[in-house]
Amino acid sequence: MNEDTRIRQAAPGDATAVAEILHEAVGWLSEASMPLWEAGEIDSVAIRADVDAGCYLIGEISGELGGVLRFQLEDPVFWPEVRERDAAYVHRMAVRRRLAGKGLSSALLATAAARASELGRRYLRLACPASRPQLRAVYEDFGFQHHSERQVGPYFVSRYEYEVRLPAAGPP
Repeated sequence: MNEDTRIRQAAPGDATAVAEILHEAVGWLSEASMPLWEAGEIDSVAIRADVDAGCYLIGEISGELGGVLRFQLEDPVFWPEVRERDAAYVHRMAVRRRLAGKGLSSALLATAAARASELGRRYLRLACPASRPQLRAVYEDFGFQHHSERQVGPYFVSRYEYEVRLPAAGPP
């Protein structure tokens, strides 16, 4: 992460910017024939509720809001069989196109991994379209390991996990 990059918890006043970044990603992915999210999944009401609930991290480069990542403590849709409280989960990572390639995705993932560690979670997990090798490479380059594939409704996904370093136990 370069010195001009800052990752922080999204605040209620950031809901519009979070929605704009996600909608920009939807537009870009649709133009590239790689749709990812339905517009209804990222409508302003849902985004505002998620931001207010503290579910989003937001990334800035030189003060410009440029990336987002949804962080959650459970994911019964994509990971129904896993042990509770063993992992944290990330979804909806998006970076503005003009800031792509500047390390913002890695910084968001690193912050999510650190947060998972602070919460005593052993893994950071995610699911992404199995048919998107470039997206999968982003996660693999970060250090995520392929776990499995799964059909979830209309989505065939590859599931990944990243083992986080748990904080060292202090003296007894």
